[in-house]
Amino acid sequence: AAPNDLAQFQTLFERMDEGYCVIEFLDGPHGPLSDYVHVLANPAYAANAGIDNVVGQKVREMVPDEAGAWVEIYRKVLLTGVPVRFERELERTGRYLELSAFRIEPVERRQVAVLFQDVTRRHRADQELRELNETLERRVQEEVDQRLRTEEALRQSQKMEAVGQLTGGIAHDFNNMLAVVVSSLDLLARKFLKDDPQAMRYVDAARNGTQRAAQLTQRLLAFSRQQPLRPEALNANRLVAGMSDLLRHSIGGAIALEAVQAGGLWRTHADPNQLESAILNLAVNARDAMPDGGRLTIETANAHLDERYVAEQVGVLPGQYVMVAVTDTGSGMTPDVLARAFDPFFTTKEVGRGTGLGLSQVYGFVKQSGGHVKIYSEPGQGTTVKIYLPRLLNDQEEEIESQRVPPMSVSQGQETVLVVEDEPAVRASSVDALSELGYRVLEADGGEAALKLLDAHPEIALVFADVVMPGMNGRKLADEARRRRPGLRVLFTTGYSRNAVVHNGVLDPGVDLLGKPFTLDELAAAVRAVLDRPD
Repeated sequence: AAPNDLAQFQTLFERMDEGYCVIEFLDGPHGPLSDYVHVLANPAYAANAGIDNVVGQKVREMVPDEAGAWVEIYRKVLLTGVPVRFERELERTGRYLELSAFRIEPVERRQVAVLFQDVTRRHRADQELRELNETLERRVQEEVDQRLRTEEALRQSQKMEAVGQLTGGIAHDFNNMLAVVVSSLDLLARKFLKDDPQAMRYVDAARNGTQRAAQLTQRLLAFSRQQPLRPEALNANRLVAGMSDLLRHSIGGAIALEAVQAGGLWRTHADPNQLESAILNLAVNARDAMPDGGRLTIETANAHLDERYVAEQVGVLPGQYVMVAVTDTGSGMTPDVLARAFDPFFTTKEVGRGTGLGLSQVYGFVKQSGGHVKIYSEPGQGTTVKIYLPRLLNDQEEEIESQRVPPMSVSQGQETVLVVEDEPAVRASSVDALSELGYRVLEADGGEAALKLLDAHPEIALVFADVVMPGMNGRKLADEARRRRPGLRVLFTTGYSRNAVVHNGVLDPGVDLLGKPFTLDELAAAVRAVLDRPD
């Protein structure tokens, strides 16, 4: 039986797919049991390990750079008698091996048997799978992060839209009330108090208060994107250069002003007065962030917002923009402050030093102009606010002559104005103001009544109509009135611009609009400008 068993063992030894060897430990220069020699190896050894003729080879000669690790593993098996199963790379051939080892008894033989197989292909597949999983997890996390950023941007946009609608409605109602107060003060001063200096001081103080209130409502309308804009082809370099004296006066001598203007700057289509106001607001904010002095830099550049960037924004289109950046070396903002920077009435300034509407006004103007605004800031490192306004395409350079407001003039009583206003107090103040300016005045509380008066009074030269009225609004009234009487002059007034005469915040061509509240001088100039315009 023994010879047969030996023959079977020999057949198995020679034909098995797994590599098999017996190693015997030696004492060497590195100490006791510090080396081993291969005393037996089957043919599959070379196929799995990639090394031929290993019998008689010492491990420290065969793989000198990695011999110490192999010796340590197998010596532990020899000394403890505990079998081991593990995977390890054979660095010499770059193959990954799955191995198992056990001690050959008795221990005095100093021999360990090793059975192993080449699992390089499986190992690489597992590695690729792990890398694929890691890549997938990373991409999933990136997508989740991107979605969270987009959702947060959308929530912020929706919040700003909701607050904008609220503030716009409040500003409209407040402007109607202010219109009555401003007109009454002007008439009071003009008719009864012009020779009473003490009384005029009180009137002037009230006028200053109404001016400040009007500026506040204008900022609310700017934030809510409901102010009427008068955009024109605009060279931002020229505008910034023209503001240098104003900016230096506004920021004071302790702050250095620097302008970095791009050559070949594209032009944009924007309201120059509102862009000036936005830059001035940012400059004043920067000044307040640098109480001990610093540097304010205003930079212009051509910019391209690509698909990747706008994917993280809400309401921003990819394309070419003109950028105006205002940078300070001030105190900077914390992340919490930065997240609320555009919120109306939010301010970190002490009481009395700001309304919290400066950045809100900038935000509203830029959004209403089809642009984008972004703040970059870190505490102690300063702040940069970048305004992006769409590039004006098919642009032809031309000089825009500034329009001068003519001095106040009055009528000689030969022109008739029809006032159309649904608010009784506002209507009465407008009638009184126009009468004081020398016009014959008729009044109507709505569109239907106004049309009847037009039919009955062919001498009416101008319709002065509120835009927002119940039933027939001012624009519909004007269209019907001009259908009946082509060439009729119309001057609109409103405290609210998201309505029939303003499309996307921009005045329709040929529309004359006087925003509430208005002074007597402003009313006189607007009426005469419309009446005196050539046909």
